[in-house]
Amino acid sequence: MTSIGMLLVIVVFLALAFDYINGFHDTANAIATSVSTRALSPKRAVILAAFLNLFGALYSTGVAQTIAKDIVSPKYATQEVVIAALLSAIVWNLLTWYIGIPSSSSHAIIGGMAGAAVAKAGFSVLHWQGLGKILAALIFSPIVGMVLGFIIMKSLSFFFGGFTPSRVNNGFKKMQILSAGLLAFNHGSNDAQKSMGIITMALIAAGLQAQTVLGPPLWVKFACAFAMAAGTAAGGWKIIRTMGGKIFKLEPINGFAADLSSSIVIWSATVFPGLHLPVSTTHVVSGSIMGVGSAKRVSAVRWGVAQQMLVAWLVTIPTTSLLAATFYFGLSKIL
Repeated sequence: MTSIGMLLVIVVFLALAFDYINGFHDTANAIATSVSTRALSPKRAVILAAFLNLFGALYSTGVAQTIAKDIVSPKYATQEVVIAALLSAIVWNLLTWYIGIPSSSSHAIIGGMAGAAVAKAGFSVLHWQGLGKILAALIFSPIVGMVLGFIIMKSLSFFFGGFTPSRVNNGFKKMQILSAGLLAFNHGSNDAQKSMGIITMALIAAGLQAQTVLGPPLWVKFACAFAMAAGTAAGGWKIIRTMGGKIFKLEPINGFAADLSSSIVIWSATVFPGLHLPVSTTHVVSGSIMGVGSAKRVSAVRWGVAQQMLVAWLVTIPTTSLLAATFYFGLSKIL
């Protein structure tokens, strides 16, 4: 029988590993457009994203509290459940990173938590209202990103249509540095909080934090922020190639429009009063790129690649749920 203290150490290690992997898995979200348009060199883009991911991760804790209380009741989120959820999310993230498919770390961890909890105590342990709210945000946020990307791109085309292409490109290369930094900050402010919420659940299960205090301790904030920043610094070049050029051939003005629309959606979900919802940065950015491409012309978007990504999105939650349930049954026999 493994001690509660040792299980907690395992949870914290896996949660930070998930954050690190999330960092290089989702680096592409913040910098793919600026790298593909050569607004930033890959090295400078990764450094920029790493620093702003760090600051974003320390910004707020609302999403962490949503993760800690709205998927399953903390009393059912035992150490074994959390470990199984993290293992399934890590395996899925590494698999999709290796293949080069930009799947969602958010979907992976939420599917993992739900699957492990159901394996422990059945479907009644799920908070259906909170889970439904989270799933709705994950489903509709890329659609909002697509619509907003289309509108912003059309607006920019209207205002700058009279300028020469070279002048527009040179101007928006500089603007892309700002938009990439803004997106990196928002990515950190939303994504790092998922691991914060997971560790908070483990602390509650270990009796080290009161169930009524759902905010993560300061050391958890810093640990998760630095883990994500370190992962971001490692880069995720396979996914960067997919996001940066395989969906739609981007020019600087397109990249700026995609980054800006993505940032607005993620920031709204993170800090808007009453929301504090986890969204998939991967999905939002992909949707925004598709919307921006469609504003130029629908045929400019490589919908075959978009279809492959959609399949990956659809299978992530069921797959990680089954993986987590399998891990839980295995762990319950050995821990």
